[in-house]
Amino acid sequence: MSTKTHDLGSLPHWDVSNVYPGLDSEQFAQANRDLKAKLDDLDAYLREHHIAQASSPAESPRSDAPPADIVNGYIDRTNAALSLFDTLWSFINTYVSTDSYNTAAKRAQSELEMLSVRLNQYAVRFQGWIGRNADALPQILENESSAQQHAFYLQELVEQSRYLMSETEESLAAELNLSGGNAWGKLQGVICSQLTVPFERDGETKKLPITAIQNLRYDPAADVRRRAYETELAAWETVREPLAAAMNGIKGFTVTLNKRRGRTDALHAALDLSRIDRETLEAMLGAMQDSYPIFRRYLKAKAARLGHEALPWWDLQAPVGKVGRRFTFEEAQDLIVTQFGTFSERLADSARRAFDNYWIDAEPRDGKRGGAFCIQLPEVQESRILCNFDGSLDQVSTIAHELGHAFHNVFRLAKTRLQVITPMTLAETASIMCETIVGDAILAAATSEEEELGILETSLVGATQVIVDIASRYLFEKEVFERREEAELSADDFCEIMLRCQQATYGDGLDSRYLHKYMWAWKPHYYSVKLPFYNYPYAFGLLFGTGLYAIYQERGRAFVPDYEALLASTGEASAADLAARFGIDIRKPDFWAGSLKVIKKRIQRYLEIK
Repeated sequence: MSTKTHDLGSLPHWDVSNVYPGLDSEQFAQANRDLKAKLDDLDAYLREHHIAQASSPAESPRSDAPPADIVNGYIDRTNAALSLFDTLWSFINTYVSTDSYNTAAKRAQSELEMLSVRLNQYAVRFQGWIGRNADALPQILENESSAQQHAFYLQELVEQSRYLMSETEESLAAELNLSGGNAWGKLQGVICSQLTVPFERDGETKKLPITAIQNLRYDPAADVRRRAYETELAAWETVREPLAAAMNGIKGFTVTLNKRRGRTDALHAALDLSRIDRETLEAMLGAMQDSYPIFRRYLKAKAARLGHEALPWWDLQAPVGKVGRRFTFEEAQDLIVTQFGTFSERLADSARRAFDNYWIDAEPRDGKRGGAFCIQLPEVQESRILCNFDGSLDQVSTIAHELGHAFHNVFRLAKTRLQVITPMTLAETASIMCETIVGDAILAAATSEEEELGILETSLVGATQVIVDIASRYLFEKEVFERREEAELSADDFCEIMLRCQQATYGDGLDSRYLHKYMWAWKPHYYSVKLPFYNYPYAFGLLFGTGLYAIYQERGRAFVPDYEALLASTGEASAADLAARFGIDIRKPDFWAGSLKVIKKRIQRYLEIK
């Protein structure tokens, strides 16, 4: 066990000095030069072999090299460039995400984004070329080679090549994205990370970052939760116009490109990115909708426990039951490592390594973005985790969740960057498993009904967010995309849609007078050009992970090798094919309904406790 100790006044910041000593170091500068050299080499290689998208096969000059050799050379060069690029990107992100005031980091990020345009342009050229030479693909994949090892990647490229614009148009779109969709996303991140507001507590008024205000939603004091909610809404009022402009910019950018590329709609592209089909999504969403009544029963019961006729938003995540205990960071790490060990020692070792080597940045502070994430540094084969730890059980669960992502990365170390391109639907598999392992262990250790109630509450708050709230976010984004095709939307439009979508999923489970009309403003998921509909994959991950956990409970440790093989393969198969390994048909509602039954049992127990 780690000997490092932390309390809430001294939470760890991540250490990335083993990657590069700093942004101003010679090693970092040399890595940037090396990346540029790799890109120059890749560019020269594409030109040498006349790899381009725009021309027809009859008009295009042809290389004397066999197609298989050309593909092998491209894959090897691209993997090398991507490994270095991803490491540089993650390294810079550790600075930008924790200090949005750091101008040197933002400049380094901007310079790297310029290089990402080149990577994108080369990928488009190759995709167009392989798409035009699709008939040769079976022969290319015949012999043991880099191409054969990347068969799934190549087959997916061919399939998606039908949605490419011309090479010139794709090149222009990549360049314009830097000052278009990507720039709007940056604006949203800066505004949210630098938003601070005064808040009075215990007779003392302090200026707090908006992330700290949002963390007060878990506070034991009802008055603190209510005032934090009111303070947060008032804060978003002050920045709503630039955030509405950012939302319009990003969605408009995406709508335009989807039309040019021949996509049916924004969901079409998102489904392909998720490696699922509409039948699968509809089966899952249908099962989720069928579960709304039991979630509403839970919310009504919670309202009664807190003395409300209907639950207001500020009490949606309020603690219930025995909530006196707060965790120090050391207690959180001891709990997580111990429980991970019940699943496998390899999982425990992975978490122990993260804690011992300062892979986790836990302290909420001004300039640091909210939420949590895990990033990979492939050149050093490590991960880094961001969270905003406040000592709550929810934050313990969040750390377990993100350590699951780090564990997933362990099984991708032997893979190339092109082999580990994992859709969001499958990216949550390990995180949900780890979160469930810790949550169930804590629940099983409860010594009284009051403690059991508090633990169930934490679990159900999370499940409600991922099923009911995620559904509202999906409905919101769907309508925003549809309406953005016709015209820009105002901040009032976004608020009206958000409230209506929350009412559609929460129903009478919440007090309709006190919802959260600014959920669209601060959720970074809405502000990504690359990941439209960055919402339903969380529900997929929860329910798919819950289904796998049920199989683990049946099979015990015999399940672990198959599970680890699944984690190693998430970049090399569709979600349906990977699920089929465990006898799961994700296109049928039965599987999703079965996973939801696990959550419904927890709700039923919650309702039984008086």
